[in-house]
Amino acid sequence: MKNPEFRSTTILAIRHKGKAAIAGDGQLTYGEVILKHTGRKIRRLGEGKVLAGFAGAVADALALFERFEGHLEAHPDDLRRAAVELAKEWRTDKYLRNLEAVLAVVSKKTILMISGTGEVVEPDDGILAIGSGAPEALGAARSLIKHTRMSAIEIAREALLIASTICIYTNDQITVEEL
Repeated sequence: MKNPEFRSTTILAIRHKGKAAIAGDGQLTYGEVILKHTGRKIRRLGEGKVLAGFAGAVADALALFERFEGHLEAHPDDLRRAAVELAKEWRTDKYLRNLEAVLAVVSKKTILMISGTGEVVEPDDGILAIGSGAPEALGAARSLIKHTRMSAIEIAREALLIASTICIYTNDQITVEEL
């Protein structure tokens, strides 16, 4: 194992029935050791109009949140443009290029994944999961949307709880925010 870092694991963002929600589990690890069960991986940005979550190295993600907030201030009504500007900066800046995190951002109209390799991806179905428990959370959210009448915030919480029973890097200390 290379130098261990503080890591964050699972985030689920969803747009459903005119609402947007993002959920994050609380587990933070250092290498292969769980150090914290109640970490907060989601933030309100852009004067509360955008929800953002991260998976990956905590310090790296916090630095990216700051940069993204600046792009949101420059483009307050255009989440896609702010995301593209961050992705371009992240990919080309010598310092930022080494940051190891992935961001999920959601507004009432848009949901995006932003990575350091320049990707800005909008899922077709309004559901986005990142981190170690992403496949489990994504599958659970898709099933809940199809087979229940739950709200966005209920689906985000329940899907992450389901992921926590399958993925060893995801716990059941869930934080959820809604727009």
